[in-house]
Amino acid sequence: MKRQGKPGRRRYLRRRLHRLLDGLLSIAVLLGASAVLMAALAPWEEAAPPEPVRPDSLTIYARNPAPAEPTAPAEPEPPREPVSRDSWSLILVNRWNPLPEDYSLQTVELQNGLQVDERCLCDLQAMLDACRAEGLSPVVCSAYRSRERQEELFSSRVDRLMAQGYSREEAEEETGKLTAFPGTSEHQTGLAVDIVDLNNQLLDESQEDTAVQRWLMAHSWEYGFILRYPSGKSEITGILYEPWHYRYVGRVDAERIHTLNICLEEYLSGTF
Repeated sequence: MKRQGKPGRRRYLRRRLHRLLDGLLSIAVLLGASAVLMAALAPWEEAAPPEPVRPDSLTIYARNPAPAEPTAPAEPEPPREPVSRDSWSLILVNRWNPLPEDYSLQTVELQNGLQVDERCLCDLQAMLDACRAEGLSPVVCSAYRSRERQEELFSSRVDRLMAQGYSREEAEEETGKLTAFPGTSEHQTGLAVDIVDLNNQLLDESQEDTAVQRWLMAHSWEYGFILRYPSGKSEITGILYEPWHYRYVGRVDAERIHTLNICLEEYLSGTF
């Protein structure tokens, strides 16, 4: 057998080295291709949600606010027109303010024979006509009373209470809650009327539930009349609630009293 020389051995080793390098290169190529393929076929993983931004890590740049436009100062409310306490229609009569001894009036007779101060007749008639135009039946059951008539009514009630066991002082006190002492009754002015519903002529609190009273409570002020003894005002008026007793004060003042939801004593004293 012929032995190879050094040059031939070198060529042999060089070829073996080239084959080894080619094999390693092929393996590297195959491994790289496999990694790419596996990455392509692998399912996509959901991206992790971003961490919330802390408010203290933000820097907010804001424009300088526009200067507010100057506003005109509020106009002061006009002074309230003073109440004319000297007006004949605003005369105050109650247990603390008796009718003057020299008080006089000119009365006029209604169709049912009752009388009122002639100065309130036109507005009273207009109010009753308007109420009847709504299909209702108002009845004036009491109007002007002389002092003598008021004394008769007061004494009669006192006598009935004394017959029930009241002392005279107790009877007069109880009577005064519903019937004014002579000289302190608005009916003596001719400006007060008691109006009831034809279908309920009882002078008690059931009167407020009648159609006539509901209409009068809503509209009487339009004709110059007010509900003189409203609920919740007895300590001021000295008379218990009477949902049938209306008092003429004139259209202007009636509107004010109605709007303010006060009684005549409060209106005249300015406590509103």
